[in-house]
Amino acid sequence: MSVAACSAVLRVCRQGGKSCPPWVWRRESHWQTSLLGLRTTLPMRAEPRKKKKVDPKRELMAKERMKKKLKKLERVPAELIPIEDFIPSPKLLEESRIRPTPKISEEEQDRRALLIKKWANVKLKEHDAEQRSIETLLEAQRKALDELRLESEELYQAAVLCDPTLFPLEHQGPFNTAPIPKYNPPDGKYNDITQVYIQQ
Repeated sequence: MSVAACSAVLRVCRQGGKSCPPWVWRRESHWQTSLLGLRTTLPMRAEPRKKKKVDPKRELMAKERMKKKLKKLERVPAELIPIEDFIPSPKLLEESRIRPTPKISEEEQDRRALLIKKWANVKLKEHDAEQRSIETLLEAQRKALDELRLESEELYQAAVLCDPTLFPLEHQGPFNTAPIPKYNPPDGKYNDITQVYIQQ
């Protein structure tokens, strides 16, 4: 297509003629550039913000104020929140609550000392009897395994194997009363008196 034909087509399109083909891009605003020209961004209609001039004296004064505040914070120690469980009640420290130690006579002291010695002898005899019973059981087990080995090596190896079902051992002890079926225990009522501390 010649230059004259191209200019004629563009002139018709600019005038809004019906013969303008759909593939030709029409300019609907004077801000839009032509398809044949270079595309550029829209012009900015605002100036960049100017930085305010800061007085150096004011800046130094603000820095000094910040330094003073930091020094004050460093001087004042952090306020610790007390743990009430570790602080005993002053009522418990009253002299009227201190119990005097009872005076024990010499005869009572001798009786208690003899009682402790007798108890120690009883527990020693109980420990010795328990150790002897364990030794006799182990000896009987050893003899039985020796006799089993003479009879059959396979049975001996099966008897010596560890039983993995023994541990972990779960045992439930006896109760004072039988459990009540479908019993829903109450949560109970209480007043929350926990103090809330605010760090300043």
